[in-house]
Amino acid sequence: MDTVTRLVSSRPVVIFSRSSCSMCHTIKSLLLEFGVNPAVYELDEMTKGLEIEQALLRHGRNPIVPAVFIGGEYVGGANEIISLHLQRSLQPMLKNAGALWV
Repeated sequence: MDTVTRLVSSRPVVIFSRSSCSMCHTIKSLLLEFGVNPAVYELDEMTKGLEIEQALLRHGRNPIVPAVFIGGEYVGGANEIISLHLQRSLQPMLKNAGALWV
């Protein structure tokens, strides 16, 4: 998890994704609409992508993608992010992490 820990601590919002994943695209689009500029790691396009996938899976991230981290903490996948958005909890969380300036 060292690689994952290093990557998620580098930016307020980090998404581990696959380029062919439609739900990953949906979550990235949602965050971009808010004005968030997440660090997106397309695991299928990275040399260490399989290693990162295995680390995420070992730590209970299933399904593996999308895996969204806000403020260095794992928040969840598509279901959790959409639920937070519908509960109006996502934007405050993004603001607290320094990902939004509004």
